[in-house]
Amino acid sequence: MTGRYAAVDVHYPPMGGARAAVAVAADERFASIVDERTCWLPEVAPYEPGRFFARELPAVRAVLAGLGDLELVVVDGYVDLDPTGRPGLGARLHTEIRIPVVGVAKTAFRSATHAVPVRRGGATRPLYVTAAGLPADRAAALVTAMAGPHRLPDALRRVDTLARGG
Repeated sequence: MTGRYAAVDVHYPPMGGARAAVAVAADERFASIVDERTCWLPEVAPYEPGRFFARELPAVRAVLAGLGDLELVVVDGYVDLDPTGRPGLGARLHTEIRIPVVGVAKTAFRSATHAVPVRRGGATRPLYVTAAGLPADRAAALVTAMAGPHRLPDALRRVDTLARGG
């Protein structure tokens, strides 16, 4: 794939609201970051187990607004929540933007038995990869190849830092 690729994350400070961050890359490995942005939302929905998307999707929409055409978006979390396709954040985003979305979760979700485990950087704990708009094995290969020597790819580490205000 050639084009522009985005990685997004959202942070919820203790005082309320949310800060979303995006890193845009010129390559699918995210080796060359060409843009970074953050977006502050003063109000967000409360956390509800299994409905993470209700809280996170408005912030992701806001930070992606105005970026133009993208080839792929990587989200911190799951695309779908179980093998039957119960939609999570990534699936709902994919429905709206109609481009491939790859979910990279740091922890196992009990019903996400379909997620492809990916080990990076010599880590013993895997990342859990799900996808919409491209096959799961292709998404897992993309995450494996993403830039950075650590368990978490550099682009996801960067958007986490930006979302936390760094």
